[in-house]
Amino acid sequence: MEKQIDERRVLSVPGDLEATLKFCVEHFIQCAKLSIANHDHFYVALSGGSTPKEIFKRLSSDKYKEQLDWTKVHLFWSDERCVAPDHKDSNYKMAMDAGLGTLNIPEENIHRMVGERDAQEGAKNYEETISSVLGSRPFDLVMLGMGDDGHTASLFPGTEALKETERKVVANFVPQKETWRLTMTQPFINTANHIVFYVMGDKKQEMLKEVLSGGDYPSAHIGSAKHKALWIADHAAATLLGSAA
Repeated sequence: MEKQIDERRVLSVPGDLEATLKFCVEHFIQCAKLSIANHDHFYVALSGGSTPKEIFKRLSSDKYKEQLDWTKVHLFWSDERCVAPDHKDSNYKMAMDAGLGTLNIPEENIHRMVGERDAQEGAKNYEETISSVLGSRPFDLVMLGMGDDGHTASLFPGTEALKETERKVVANFVPQKETWRLTMTQPFINTANHIVFYVMGDKKQEMLKEVLSGGDYPSAHIGSAKHKALWIADHAAATLLGSAA
């Protein structure tokens, strides 16, 4: 089911959308169980987007929610818009509304990115939160998506955050959106034990092929020989990949 694309990336195409979402949920649960067994906690950085929303819905459903001890889960975010937590565009709000807010996760284990007051300060504070909670431990899982322009998290093509080599989290001005975002940096994402991309639907076909065939896009630089990025795509998104799928 899995095929290695190169030394940094692995591709999995489980089937149609429903089969792929099921695979995504079970992959999340497997990562969590392994982490809890290993060090009694599961540190995960969530993503925004329609596919994570569906994953969160399923994780909080009767079918899956009892499979994890949610008191041992720590929620972080890989990126966030500079909006209030009750704003419709908030990645935090989406995750909570999609069902994670109904789970038995202690409030002190939910670490949202705060960017609505001052983006630079918010990035600095989030780095401090990560260091305080995780210490020197890497994230167990970082969830990511891929935009139609090849961006991931809030690492957009041509933006300053792509030049960052030392920081964990930065404030990134995105001219394409005329706004500031908070985002984890590429080098920091690449330290995570597990990195996963979710790519669904036929609208992603062209860019997925570009990124996995060597195109120079932000999402193409995620993953390392030590911590490979797992790309999970449904049949619709993987149509143009040919034998690679």
